[in-house]
Amino acid sequence: MFQQSFFQLGQYILFIKKVFQKPEKLKMYWIQYLKELASLGLNSIGIVFLISIFMGAVLTIQTGINLENPFIPLYLIGYATRDSMILEFSSTIVSLILAGKIGSNIASEIGTMRVTEQIDALEIMGVNSASYLVLPKIAAAISFFPFLVIMSIIVGVWGGWLGGCVLTEVLSTGQYIEGLRYYFLPYYVVYSLIKTSVFAFIITSVSSYYGYHAEGSALDVGRASTKAVVYSSVLILLFNLIITQLLLV
Repeated sequence: MFQQSFFQLGQYILFIKKVFQKPEKLKMYWIQYLKELASLGLNSIGIVFLISIFMGAVLTIQTGINLENPFIPLYLIGYATRDSMILEFSSTIVSLILAGKIGSNIASEIGTMRVTEQIDALEIMGVNSASYLVLPKIAAAISFFPFLVIMSIIVGVWGGWLGGCVLTEVLSTGQYIEGLRYYFLPYYVVYSLIKTSVFAFIITSVSSYYGYHAEGSALDVGRASTKAVVYSSVLILLFNLIITQLLLV
């Protein structure tokens, strides 16, 4: 088991080294980068928006239910919602969801190209297939995911107001806004964006790796997609712990 794990790690490192080799034609990579921005970033706005609304609303309602002690001010509900969205939900939870949506898509796309010998055709033409196919995806994800996280934080806070102040009236709008403004640390946003960039790299590189090394039939491409999502999710949770220890503790 450990021997296989070390083999996979070494193969992944060699794959990443090949991905980051100097591009042959920057204009070609720029075109691919713009396409991946639309595919990986713009197409994910809808699901991130929807998830963030419900996360913010549920956070506010659950926090309000558990803070029925009269000695605890209600504005702390807004404070808890804000920090929970910034520190964990808008970065880690959204990234886990994107690992399922984007990761499986990347692995199946590249895996299909592998089993249909399109990647072999690129190599025959003298194109660095790993760099051409994967580098624009990594660049697009790293550059666009932070915008998704910022949007998620804003939408989540708005969803918290909607769920806690409008739908259930757990607290007033004034109390909620007071909690949002209470003891705000801009560094938390920076921490969240750093985590997101790391997660973006993990999702795209790991998914591309499993798709690139898929062999056999369409069934094997499906297995590669499953592995991509599973290992991306595990690595996201692992690096979430590591980054938190390094940047917050």
